[in-house]
Amino acid sequence: MREIVFDTETTGLSPSNGDRLVEIGCIEIVNRVETGRSYHAYFHPDRDMPMEAERVHGLSITFLSDKPRFHESVESLLEFIGDSPLIAHNAAFDFGFLNAELERCGRPIVAMDRMIDTLAIARTRHPGAKHSLDALCTRYGIDRSHRVKHGALLDAQLLAQLYVELTGGRQIGLGLAESAVIVVPGTIVANVTAAPVSRAIRPPRPHAPSADELERHQAFVATLVNPVWATSAPAVDVPGGQA
Repeated sequence: MREIVFDTETTGLSPSNGDRLVEIGCIEIVNRVETGRSYHAYFHPDRDMPMEAERVHGLSITFLSDKPRFHESVESLLEFIGDSPLIAHNAAFDFGFLNAELERCGRPIVAMDRMIDTLAIARTRHPGAKHSLDALCTRYGIDRSHRVKHGALLDAQLLAQLYVELTGGRQIGLGLAESAVIVVPGTIVANVTAAPVSRAIRPPRPHAPSADELERHQAFVATLVNPVWATSAPAVDVPGGQA
C-alpha cells in the first residue's frame, strides 16, 4: 500500500481570507515503510508574510521572493502524490490549503475521502492527552531534537514515523488478529490486513486410558504398601468447628 505523508506551511490560518501555501513536504511510504522518496517545494505567495507566521516557520518574504508560484510547480506535485491516500496532522487544515491552491490554478481538488488525519487517530488512542506533533513524538520516543522551527519536510518525516506508531508499529502484521482496523469518526484509515495463515487441522489426540492401561494400573496399585488413600486420616481439632 502506497501512502503519502505530507505537511504544509502557510501565511496564516485561513485560505478563504487570502492566506496562501508557501511550503509543502511529502514523504512516500509503502506498507508503512519509508521508501526514501520525497517531494519538497517552496512557493512565492504573491502577498506579504505576517510576522506571526514567520515566527512559526521562519520563512520570510525575502527568502520566498525567488521561489516559483504554486501553479508553476503543480504538475510535479500532482505526479508525486498520484492517487495515494494523503496523511496529515490536523489534515483538514492542510487539505484546505492544498485544495484552495489547486482551485486557484484550475485543477481538480483532492477528494476528502483520501484524507487520513493522525490528529483524529491520536485523540481516539489517547483521549485527554496532548496531541501536538511534539507531544506525540515524545510519547512514542521519536527524536525531534532537530525541530527548532516548523518545516514542512521535517514535520512530514516526523509524522511518517508517528503514523506508523499510531497504527500499530512496524510489526503490525505479527499481531494475534488477522486484521487490524482503526476506525476514527471523520477520517479514513486503511484496513491493515496480515496475510492469511493456512494451518493443517490435526485430529485431537485420545486422552482416555485403554482397557490394557487400566488393567496394568490396577496391577501396579495392588503392589503398593499402605497407600495414603487406603488409610483413615487422623482427626484434627479445628477451633470453632469440626475436623
